[in-house]
Amino acid sequence: MRFKSSGPAILVTAAFIGPGTVITASRAGADYGLALLWALVFSVIATMILQEMTGRLGIVTKQGLGENIRASMKSPFTRGLAILLVASAIVIGNAAYQGGNITGAVLAIAPVAIIPNLTIGVEISSWSIIIGLFALVILWRGKYSSIESSLKVLVGLMSLAFIATFIMTLTNPLDLLPGLIPTIPDGATLTVIALIGTTVVPYNLFLHSAACAEKWQDSDSIHDSLEQSSKDIKLAIPLGGLISIAIMSTAATAFFASQIELVNLATLSPSLEPTMGNAAPYVMATGLFAAGISSAVTAPLAAAFALRGILGLNNQLTDWSFRGIWLIILLLGMGVSALQMRPVNIIWFAQVANGILLPIVTAYLIWVMNSDALGQYKNNTKENILGLLVLLTALLLSGRSLMSAFGLL
Repeated sequence: MRFKSSGPAILVTAAFIGPGTVITASRAGADYGLALLWALVFSVIATMILQEMTGRLGIVTKQGLGENIRASMKSPFTRGLAILLVASAIVIGNAAYQGGNITGAVLAIAPVAIIPNLTIGVEISSWSIIIGLFALVILWRGKYSSIESSLKVLVGLMSLAFIATFIMTLTNPLDLLPGLIPTIPDGATLTVIALIGTTVVPYNLFLHSAACAEKWQDSDSIHDSLEQSSKDIKLAIPLGGLISIAIMSTAATAFFASQIELVNLATLSPSLEPTMGNAAPYVMATGLFAAGISSAVTAPLAAAFALRGILGLNNQLTDWSFRGIWLIILLLGMGVSALQMRPVNIIWFAQVANGILLPIVTAYLIWVMNSDALGQYKNNTKENILGLLVLLTALLLSGRSLMSAFGLL
């Protein structure tokens, strides 16, 4: 895996492969086997379609999605509405995500949940602060290159841990094929939306566009930059999809096939011991820790990129307004984690909420990508059709979720 040649798309992978993905994909596998594998494959394809647009937007305009939305809104009413929608989606979603990210990392190194026979004399609330401070140090440096390098290491650890588990537990690769046929078992609608919401994350659209603008700010050739971005997306996003599939398949083997209920993360690693032996808790802890830390860095960063753009704030990573935004998200996440709220419920709520918010942000992106400001690089007919298919699917799933919630289905 050529991590040295990867770029901003690795931030997207680091963001969506967090504890939320571990829990959501595990619950999907435990409850429905591989029947929802198609939802993950769709999510990866949808992510590549949308992230290609955001990368192109950032490279061509040298600005993120937030700045472009703000510039496109001419009337005070539409601009105010856009700010309200984006701020609510980013702040509420990221605060919930951040609590789950930090808690997920804490559960990996405070082994009361993952490695029952190992004890460390530090309480979970203290670990939450330690993890939060670790993320703060990475973000405070204010250098895009150092953040990207740190996340490459963490994504590498995740890949090794989860894919190794997948290889050791998969008995027959052909077992994956039936799950590629789109079906929604009874009661699985919210799970489908959660799987999409944990992969096609609204704040990643802001994160990637701003990161691409930062990465190729001084590039002389838009064509060369777009080629590099395309290769970057084709490397990083499928890798994230493979990790998600590995997690779902592992849970399906350990729980669904054996008719064992997945209650919490504590039951995750022991169920893998028949195939992985004594290494199971440590491999799972390594993957979960890397997932939690990487997402704990990207969630506040994405919030800062998004709100900086939509509010028209200073565009420097070291500016106090930028730092203030990610610091608030980080502190909220540390608080949620330190209070020891149930991480599964927190993360599950964030996934479903993002699945519902996704159509709103996607609609904004497609609209901006057809702006004359992009010139020859604005969406062509094919790109618009693909984008609208993603938007339509997200709308249908969100509508079904809301109807189910109100007892209309």
